[in-house]
Amino acid sequence: MRPLHTIAKEIRSDWQKVNFGAEPYLSAMSSLTSITDMYYYDSAKSIVVYFLSNASTWRGDKAKAIKSELKEMIK
Repeated sequence: MRPLHTIAKEIRSDWQKVNFGAEPYLSAMSSLTSITDMYYYDSAKSIVVYFLSNASTWRGDKAKAIKSELKEMIK
């Protein structure tokens, strides 16, 4: 599995106008490595879940691939 901060960087490079609802979770992912990490009192898993629920406006092949990768991580 790739580090979450690497995935977050790739998302930022592809998603030009990040949805305001997804922004705080994407920012949090930028400082995380593993799905088992903590971001203050929140688990990385919950951060990813909330990101995915707010990333519906991000579309395209890369979006689909990365969302699948993140969904696989939270299983």
